[in-house]
Amino acid sequence: MTDLKDEIAASAAQCVVEEGLEYGPAKRRALKVLGLPPRTPLPNNDQVEAKVREYIELFCAETQPVELQALRQHALMWMTRLAEFRPYLGGAVWHGTATRLSDIYLQLFCDDAKSCEIELINKGVDFEARSVNGLHGEPVEALSIHSFCDALGEEIGVHLLINDYDDVRGALKLDAQGRSPRGDLAAVNQLIKA
Repeated sequence: MTDLKDEIAASAAQCVVEEGLEYGPAKRRALKVLGLPPRTPLPNNDQVEAKVREYIELFCAETQPVELQALRQHALMWMTRLAEFRPYLGGAVWHGTATRLSDIYLQLFCDDAKSCEIELINKGVDFEARSVNGLHGEPVEALSIHSFCDALGEEIGVHLLINDYDDVRGALKLDAQGRSPRGDLAAVNQLIKA
């Protein structure tokens, strides 16, 4: 069973890196690619992330660090623009597994979800609003933006997930590997300078 999960994780990792898929859809795609039934037990996200890191090391070692740096700088630009909403960077850009196909995920923490929408409208930023599962599994508003990244020469998806102001405490709990799942402006600045 472990070998099968490793094979699924490796196939999912390829989908993550080469197609920019998130882990859930990548695992489902891996089942199809491998010709496995839909109810096949899937690897957890930590297993997929480990395979993503291996894949990047083998096939993208020269390009990925430059792409990751560009994405982190682009995220920092948006975090600075939205500083009043207490932005935290998460996902592959924060954890260091992002490539040019990865989207940027920012968790915002504010008293009024509409205030962020109003700020984007005032700045002339087009966005698409929808509802997604938030930090605690409850629905939160997500504002998705297409933002041109000069360093990469292409549009990047930037997703702003709007959380209640007080939810920031729970957002900083360490993950199963003892890592912070996201970082604020200062932490992202440190990653860029490192």
